[in-house]
Amino acid sequence: LYRIIRDYGEDRFAKNIAKHIVQARQKKEIETTGELTEIIRASIPAKVRATGGHPAKRTFQAIRIELNHELEVLQDNLDTMIDLLNPAPGGRLSIITFHSLEDRIVKNRFRTNENPCICPPDFPVCVCGRKSRGRVITRKPILPTDQEMEENPRSKSAKLRVFEKS
Repeated sequence: LYRIIRDYGEDRFAKNIAKHIVQARQKKEIETTGELTEIIRASIPAKVRATGGHPAKRTFQAIRIELNHELEVLQDNLDTMIDLLNPAPGGRLSIITFHSLEDRIVKNRFRTNENPCICPPDFPVCVCGRKSRGRVITRKPILPTDQEMEENPRSKSAKLRVFEKS
């Protein structure tokens, strides 16, 4: 539980949250999300709770990512998505991520598909034979504008990345 909350929720209070959840489960089964939210709220210092978003947001996100294997599914399917683009050059794949771990996977897979060569950098010519499958259109992600965030607060963490097939 600690590893899930720390790695996927990126929560600095992961150890304390996991400890409180385990202690609460020893007393009685946790039956509702409300109960879990209260346990999480109690495990985060009051000073920190006063700032930032909902205290349970990161924990629920971490549990969802783990249960749905979201990062593995994304990692395993990005190359397939690029393959499914229109065979003619110019087909584009646009992905919106809402979590830094998702964004890192998309950025790295796009880069690898753009420059798949695994030859050592000191080789004068490529001998691995791997060909580029396209190019990254967005070197830096496209972020929501202030107006977008005002109209839709959930867009705050969104990052758009685009890959074009060649």
